[in-house]
Amino acid sequence: MRFSSEKKRSIILYLLEKIEQRVENPSKIVSEAFNVNRNTVHTYINQLVEENIIRRQKRGIYELVDNSFDYIFLKSKNEIKNETQIYNKTLKEHIEDLPQNVKEIWEYAFSEMVNNVIDHSDSKKLFISVKKDYLKTMVFISDDGVGIFEKIKKHFSLASLDDAICELFKGKLTTDKENHSGEGIFFTSRLMDDFAIFSSDKIFAIDKFDTSNIINVFKASEGGTFVVMKLSNYTHKKSKEVFDKYSDAYGGFTKTTIPLKNIFDASPVSRSQAKRVLNSLDKFEEIVLDFSGIAWMGQGFAHQIFVLFKNQKPNIKITPVNMNEDVTKMYNHVINTRQD
Repeated sequence: MRFSSEKKRSIILYLLEKIEQRVENPSKIVSEAFNVNRNTVHTYINQLVEENIIRRQKRGIYELVDNSFDYIFLKSKNEIKNETQIYNKTLKEHIEDLPQNVKEIWEYAFSEMVNNVIDHSDSKKLFISVKKDYLKTMVFISDDGVGIFEKIKKHFSLASLDDAICELFKGKLTTDKENHSGEGIFFTSRLMDDFAIFSSDKIFAIDKFDTSNIINVFKASEGGTFVVMKLSNYTHKKSKEVFDKYSDAYGGFTKTTIPLKNIFDASPVSRSQAKRVLNSLDKFEEIVLDFSGIAWMGQGFAHQIFVLFKNQKPNIKITPVNMNEDVTKMYNHVINTRQD
């Protein structure tokens, strides 16, 4: 049976996704999903093996073939000074065959993360690894300089590393206002399918579903910063669409989303906790507060945000999302109090 090129492409990509997930007998799953003969799927598998896109591990089990490329740049050799030159020497050649929208995302994300190392880390070494298979590309950037979370904590005199990471969720954070907007990490993390920063025994991670986490890892690092970025080679994302999601008609960075579950271990209750969330948010026109995973909130917390802050900053729109019944009740209570 002959398929259209689009259907064949869909079958192959689905097949490769199942292989990446290490499922047994992927031909059976793909055959049932697309209602095609298993012999046809086996033909595609054999073609992928011949083209060195996948390899057989054992009967019915395959894996994607990937290629890795490692690079090191030294400050002593004056090599850590220009993100464009570093991009041209490392990532550029490995993504030349990808769609234009994917290349544009990678050029922006790579340049922003390397520029952070150049301008902020005080690093003597820059390590870059590129890992690519048929489905995706991954880039690892690490340095031996000042850890990013520790630098933010010290620069802004914050109480803890978690407070520093919290600021990264908001965007518009920079320790060098003269030369940086502070938007690089914010937008890069949202352009990638998966994004993570490892530093000071902490991990800040966000995925393509906008699910983000702060993770504690005991003795995971010894100084420096390690960035991981992953993007599908077939993503339909476009840089402009992601920027527009958080921008106004004039291109300004006007909106941010705060996932509260990543800030508080328990449900937030106090005014001081609310003030911590609201710190620096007066730069935005809209604040989306994501209550996913929050069981309830205290009256002081709710009143500080939805009444006092709203009264002080009436032009800033605060949009709560994913509130359960108990959180909604408290929200309605303080809103009704404000109206009274």
